[in-house]
Amino acid sequence: MSDKKNVEQINPEEEVLFTSLRAGSWSEFYGQDAVKTSLQIAISAARKREEAIEHVLLYGPPGLGKTTLAHIIAKEMQATIRITSGPALARSGDLASILTNLEKGDILFIDEIHRLHKTVEETMYSAMEDYALDIVLGKGPSARTMRIDLPQFTIIGTTTRVGMLSSPLRDRFGVIHRLNFYQPEALHAVIINAAKKLGVTIDEKSIVSIARRGRGTPRIALKLLKRVRDYVQVKSDGEITEKLTEAALKMLDIDHLGLDPLDGKFLRAIIEKHQGGPVGIGTIAATISEDEGTLEDLVEPYLLQLGFIKRTPRGRVATAAAYGHLGIIYRGETQEKLL
Repeated sequence: MSDKKNVEQINPEEEVLFTSLRAGSWSEFYGQDAVKTSLQIAISAARKREEAIEHVLLYGPPGLGKTTLAHIIAKEMQATIRITSGPALARSGDLASILTNLEKGDILFIDEIHRLHKTVEETMYSAMEDYALDIVLGKGPSARTMRIDLPQFTIIGTTTRVGMLSSPLRDRFGVIHRLNFYQPEALHAVIINAAKKLGVTIDEKSIVSIARRGRGTPRIALKLLKRVRDYVQVKSDGEITEKLTEAALKMLDIDHLGLDPLDGKFLRAIIEKHQGGPVGIGTIAATISEDEGTLEDLVEPYLLQLGFIKRTPRGRVATAAAYGHLGIIYRGETQEKLL
């Protein structure tokens, strides 16, 4: 594996292996302790019974490790993992062709499972519950149903919008876990481990600085680490220091709380264009020419966590904390930009 190689022996072609810093084992997966413990127990119990693990549903904001956990589960179960996504399964026949090619113990990983087509979802019910596939042959009065038995397998579904899953589908998952934003200590460990894989030296203050801006999300923290690494390789050839880290993050326009230009545009749209709100998410998206789903999935969760915005029945409202962060005086319905 690439993480076991001596970094000095890696040639430019092998650098591609490091574009993904995904954890490959429990020891490399930091944070989400309650989820890890529960999954480890479920895996151990299934292996003792020599059965496939129950169907697993992982949900939560993007970038927290849902896909990584799916791969670790497959590795711990010593199972083959087949990967697809909700949008890719357009017809029930697509799902049937995959399921009939599975072997006992195999894992089918479905990303964005909330985007499954209704007919595909209904086909999954009997497959998940009875390990059987009901296929309708023919049409009209002569149509008949044929049942194909399937080997015992596991579906691992991941989603950022668990509320969009229908109750019948959600109830067929035996193991359901929500992944939460990471604490700074867990992000520190993620950054240290990634730095080792990348073969870079980084000081403690730089780790703290990147973790603070990581928005509680490993994917974002790792992205920032790689951008800082690039900056240091161009501007210097030594270790990643606090001074170089701050310069790199300033160049990327990432502030001390981890807010990027899109976050700033979102907050200013509410405050400056719509008098602090309330304003609907569709209106904000149109104001800043951004996709509504992007704002809901990537921008709002962190701003809500910081207490910079509130969701109300009438729309989004900017809080006094948001005004203070942007240097704008909060006066109820009257705002005045600080000079």
